[in-house]
Amino acid sequence: MGESRVVIIGGGFAGLTAAHELTSAGHEVMIIDRHAYTTFQPLLYQVATGALNPGDVTYSLRRWASNDRSHLASFRRATVTGIDFEKKLVMVSRGQPIGYDKLLVCPGVGANFFGIPGAEEFTKRIYTRRQALEVRDIIFSGLELMAAERDPNKKLTAIVVGGGPTGVETAGALAEMKTQALPALYPEIGVDNFHVVLVEMTDRLLGPFDRRLQRYTKRSLAKLGVDVRLSTAVKEVFADHVDFADGSKLDCDIVIWASGVGAHPVVKEWGLPQGRGGRILVEPDQQVVGFPDVYAAGDACLCESDPQPQLAQPALQQGKLVAHNIIADKEGGARQTFSYNDKGTMATIGRNSAVVQLPNGAKFTGFPAWLMWVLVHLATLLGGRNRISAMLNMGVRYLSWPRSAVGIIGDYVDAPSKLKSAGDHQELPEVSNQDD
Repeated sequence: MGESRVVIIGGGFAGLTAAHELTSAGHEVMIIDRHAYTTFQPLLYQVATGALNPGDVTYSLRRWASNDRSHLASFRRATVTGIDFEKKLVMVSRGQPIGYDKLLVCPGVGANFFGIPGAEEFTKRIYTRRQALEVRDIIFSGLELMAAERDPNKKLTAIVVGGGPTGVETAGALAEMKTQALPALYPEIGVDNFHVVLVEMTDRLLGPFDRRLQRYTKRSLAKLGVDVRLSTAVKEVFADHVDFADGSKLDCDIVIWASGVGAHPVVKEWGLPQGRGGRILVEPDQQVVGFPDVYAAGDACLCESDPQPQLAQPALQQGKLVAHNIIADKEGGARQTFSYNDKGTMATIGRNSAVVQLPNGAKFTGFPAWLMWVLVHLATLLGGRNRISAMLNMGVRYLSWPRSAVGIIGDYVDAPSKLKSAGDHQELPEVSNQDD
């Protein structure tokens, strides 16, 4: 038995990093997650655009626990329904309450809709495996319907809201599908019949990046055929169109929301203190404000004196710090405060096109940046099988371009509303799915 029991809510970057450090130091760890797997979110957009299988970017949490040589790691698939901080119990939807000595809360985040009417109801997100598959199936179902009808007047319009890395990468992948996959795989559809729009409310893309990289990104997206609309704020979202703050309107078939992240909706129900954006308030040592023996890490937490970007690297480093402080508490050592080691930021735009900005001031664009992006993301994937599978998929796509621009197709779903005609309400029979 370990020295103490640490319960971790959420099996993401922060949770798994902390768990690894703690079990290595002899602490018993249980991870609770409502999913049976951890998801590598930075590559979910590639699942949504048919470039990768969902199995390439997900890893079984039970497999993770079984691989722990110390035999101190365990996993419970359940939804956390409440926390009794006095009795140190986590209430779950399956099984008995789980007791803890120390608790780490890192449930991740959801979308931030900024109070825009219709945004939550009528947009799609790419934060989970299921959401990515839903986006993929909607887009390909629309393309199949257009290919069958061969109506030159019909268009498939996809609006991506948000000019950060997720929005840029998603729009770029959709544009490559438009310019490369359509001529090769959908000769019945004209390239101009697939309209990809990227909407950003500020006057620039990739806000934290250098201005030169921002301009490069905008030019690269335009070359791919993306309709980039800067200084354009969404006023309201409907099932088949979007109204903008300047009074204009755009009909669409799907709106992908990539405009900022918000707190996990259950955090408030757990009774934890919240700050800007609903994030859990923590001290500089990652302890939740006012809650001894409770820590938070990752996108869901906020230290008001030193706010961090909601990216993978801060989550990884915070998870490691929490583990250090829990071990220090047990051994009578000194706690440390969080200090972010910025390793740089990057975003891919398309084939052979990306931007990289390192903390030493170095900046890369084009193929070198794209290659660095690929290597970093492949190396960060959990599990050798996932790395090999993702590398093979990416390698085949690269070497057999453009016919393999989109190699993974999902199930048929009801067609996007704008593409429907009076006779479009009969579903096609189900086809086999190539998902892992």
